[in-house]
Amino acid sequence: MKPHCILVILCALSMALPLKAQTDSTSIKSYNEPFIDRMASSRAFDMTYIGVPLVVGGLIVKSEDDHFRNLRDDYMPRFNRHANDYLQFLPAAVMLGMKIGGVEGRSSWGRMLTSDAFSALIMGSVVYSLKQTTHVMRPDGSNDHSFPSGHTAMAFMAATMLSKEYGHKSPWISVGAYSVATATGLMRMANNKHWLSDVLVGAGIGILSTELGYYLADLIFKENGINHYMSAEDFATFCNPSFLQLYMGLNVMPGIYKFDNDVLQFSAGSTVGVEGAYFFNPYFGVGGKSGISNAAVIWNGEAQEQSLDLVSLYAGAYFSYPIASRFMVESKMIAGYVHSSSLDLSGKPVANRNMAGISTGVSLTFRPKPRLDMKLFADYEMLPSLLQSDSRSVGHILTFGGSVGIMF
Repeated sequence: MKPHCILVILCALSMALPLKAQTDSTSIKSYNEPFIDRMASSRAFDMTYIGVPLVVGGLIVKSEDDHFRNLRDDYMPRFNRHANDYLQFLPAAVMLGMKIGGVEGRSSWGRMLTSDAFSALIMGSVVYSLKQTTHVMRPDGSNDHSFPSGHTAMAFMAATMLSKEYGHKSPWISVGAYSVATATGLMRMANNKHWLSDVLVGAGIGILSTELGYYLADLIFKENGINHYMSAEDFATFCNPSFLQLYMGLNVMPGIYKFDNDVLQFSAGSTVGVEGAYFFNPYFGVGGKSGISNAAVIWNGEAQEQSLDLVSLYAGAYFSYPIASRFMVESKMIAGYVHSSSLDLSGKPVANRNMAGISTGVSLTFRPKPRLDMKLFADYEMLPSLLQSDSRSVGHILTFGGSVGIMF
């Protein structure tokens, strides 16, 4: 069977599940609710709203893996840590520790172990099948079992287990579990063992496998060995949308820089960073973002092995306008500091620079859960010329991407 077919089947199985309310939620659904709210309250949505976008996103960015790997090579080329070998199991260890300690969770011992066994079997089968059929070479060239990341799939499976069993105790349990899982995936890339697409698809498989494993156990056990908890989900339209998130995207730097008789240009690159803002009301807040970017160098029409690296730190005003209880449009006007790396082009050095920059952008925010923030964004940055000898030029950076984080 083709590897992509396995992913499609896994996603289709989840999407095809009955559109009914979760068995462990007692919230009453009203047919007067907007369609998007009724859809987001269904079990099918609850099982797929994170996993499916991660799988699809991983497949989309596969052709851009080199751009994100360049960031790793530029900033941590010698990173080699083995903490991720143990970190992947931490959420599962916490779940078992809480269960052994007598903390009441969603499921009885038998129901929990059955759910987890189904989850592990599905995850392991999908990951093994893909590794054996895709033959994607690891970034370090050690073998051709790169796609998808098994460590990441394990970490996100374990995080989802912990969240399902004890997430009702506090939202920070889920935040902590998925933070550990995210750190595992990032370390796999930092260790040069996986591409970004491997990690994204692995995370999606881990989440979808757990959701499907728990669904199968629910079909078997029905109401036996389960504890129901009230679902207090407040989606007030006019809330203060304060957030903290991790973002990544692809950037382009249009324009031509003249260097004596030579020409410097840049092709597509990648951007990753952290962004956050505190809102005083539903419409206005203050915040900032910090990120690192790179762009491939084209010198006199020929692509170069080196890339331009940019480190930025911005702060300023953020704006938001709610268009529905789960959707809002956001923008910003921020300014700050940008540091560009040095280049050596055919013996002609381009010195690093410290510059002031301004940035703006627009994003569409979706809240699948009260404390979960997912965005699609388009940002624009304007910088002074990257070349001190060409002070009349202005640098432009357009970045398109997505982000996920928490609202508070």
